[in-house]
Amino acid sequence: MKLLEGKTAVITGAARGIGKEIALHFAKEGANIAFTDLVIDENGKKTEEEIAALGVKVKGYASNAADFAQTEEVVKQIHNDFGSIDVLVNNAGITKDGLMMRMTEQQWDAVIAVNLKSAFNFIHAVLPIMLRQRSGSIINMASVVGVHGNAGQANYAASKAGLIALAKSVAQEVGSRGIRANAIAPGFIETAMTAALPEEIRQDWCKKIPLRRGGQVEDIANVATFLASDMSGYVTGQVIQVDGGMNM
Repeated sequence: MKLLEGKTAVITGAARGIGKEIALHFAKEGANIAFTDLVIDENGKKTEEEIAALGVKVKGYASNAADFAQTEEVVKQIHNDFGSIDVLVNNAGITKDGLMMRMTEQQWDAVIAVNLKSAFNFIHAVLPIMLRQRSGSIINMASVVGVHGNAGQANYAASKAGLIALAKSVAQEVGSRGIRANAIAPGFIETAMTAALPEEIRQDWCKKIPLRRGGQVEDIANVATFLASDMSGYVTGQVIQVDGGMNM
């Protein structure tokens, strides 16, 4: 039997990137997939097609995860369409980097809204469903910079640290009802964004990593699959750093 057979997973910001890879991994393990993004464009439609080809039910929903009312509505739609919500992955995120002295209020507010408030919105919306089911797994996509900070990313680091504290707090509140909450903190992951960095910067990053390489999106998706499945049934309130040992 597949690890996520019969489960429904909701993944935010999953039309592309790490969110898409998580959705594909979940689908390979038998999960039905509901994913959201700001718009469901050609990338979103392609993601739908790729997931559907794996033999599971899938639907993409256009929704602003940072908007409380839109989130409440889209979760209702998903629950009506799929019948249950067993896994929530709060993956939606943006960056607007800048040194603290030069950071604008708009840069701060935008990152906190998309990265942190969106997770509050979705957890608030799915918890009544999971409480009735007396089961559920919530996964917040944090970052190693949420653990140790990073110059030029005060807004991003603060939002990711908030996701860690949010997961730990929710884990304490609803653990007695069979609901788990954890966070994943990726390190230097090979993506289109990191591929655009100058080679000397990439090499400098790798020198700081004990495994001497960047991670792959599959590395993140594998850990997410573990946390979504019953294999992690006694794991809650934890932060799993997927960083090649960069931040021990």
